[in-house]
Amino acid sequence: MGDGKHGVVDLEEIRERIKEVCDPEIGINLVDLGLIYGLQELEPGTVQVEMTMTTPGCPAHDNLSQAVKWAVAQATHVYMVYVDVVWDPPWSPERMSDAAKRQLGW
Repeated sequence: MGDGKHGVVDLEEIRERIKEVCDPEIGINLVDLGLIYGLQELEPGTVQVEMTMTTPGCPAHDNLSQAVKWAVAQATHVYMVYVDVVWDPPWSPERMSDAAKRQLGW
């Protein structure tokens, strides 16, 4: 994961890497969909991602969680990633970026 060297984790780099993960049904990245609730470095090189899904029964739940974990692990100075899927607060379309809303014609 990452380069294995301890250093400063860049949360903006991590956010950009998560943007490479798209919802397979909607075709928009998880950041712009508003599914990423939080990013934090718990200790040097260990990152926690708090995210949700568009619906509790989302069929891509496991795949999306693993894709986020993999994407974050590619960031510089990251060697451990925890992905927590939460349901509170529930996701709603208002959480989407303006770009995602435009892409969906909202």
